[in-house]
Amino acid sequence: MLLYGNTFNLREIRIVTGNTVLGKRIVALFLLAFKISFDMMPDEDESGKQIYSITDSAKIDRIYELYGFSKDKMLAHNVNLGVLEDECCRTSFVRGAFLTGGAVTDPSKSYHLEIVTAHYNVSRQTYSLLIDMEFSPKETSRGGNYIIYFKQSAAIEDFLTLIGAPIHAMQLMSAKIEKDIRNTVNRKVNCDTANVSKIVDASAMQIAAIEKIMRAGAFENLSERLQQVAKLRIENPESAIKELAEMSTPPVTKSCMNHRMRKLIEISLTFQD
Repeated sequence: MLLYGNTFNLREIRIVTGNTVLGKRIVALFLLAFKISFDMMPDEDESGKQIYSITDSAKIDRIYELYGFSKDKMLAHNVNLGVLEDECCRTSFVRGAFLTGGAVTDPSKSYHLEIVTAHYNVSRQTYSLLIDMEFSPKETSRGGNYIIYFKQSAAIEDFLTLIGAPIHAMQLMSAKIEKDIRNTVNRKVNCDTANVSKIVDASAMQIAAIEKIMRAGAFENLSERLQQVAKLRIENPESAIKELAEMSTPPVTKSCMNHRMRKLIEISLTFQD
């Protein structure tokens, strides 16, 4: 939590969160681990972002000493991988990193989970830790901060489950299923709309050809089969070729109906309006 909090240096320790429950947990953890309290805390009824800050140099010195840091020699923060050999300890570390430096987007809009720190070494070492835990995160930097992130829904689900948030993982899965269903329905609607447009365009062209033949007084000169096809099309302007083929007496194949329609169009081209 210190490594992924807002500020962790010799002048100040600051953790910022919008989660009241997490804020109370942090206060309890600092009392338990360091026997110290925060110098600045939000009011109990304060909403929005809440700041927990320590500026007392003696308190900051105590925290550094308990972690074995030498203030005079330390150039940059690092993850103490020596205390993260057990799986449960790794999970606790990752959970704390996410709670103080993490964020996840609304899954109904996009899939993105990230953990942000101001410390380059910490980000690189956490990245390696996640690789060892069989995750495949990505890395980037933004505004002087270093970011580890996931964009695959399955990876985010696994990560949330790992850190003890299985309900949120299930909500993400549910949102993904809902989105997939919606996309499938939209694709089908778009496909159906495209098919209807094709049917309408083809029907309009065929009807125009038939009406042209009628205006030329040549309808009675058509074969009986072509006359039947022409009447079917005029009476059923919204029907697909396959449906017209089934209405024919006797029924014919779709290919046969297409051939007869093309024949009508060819005949219409021999007449001038």
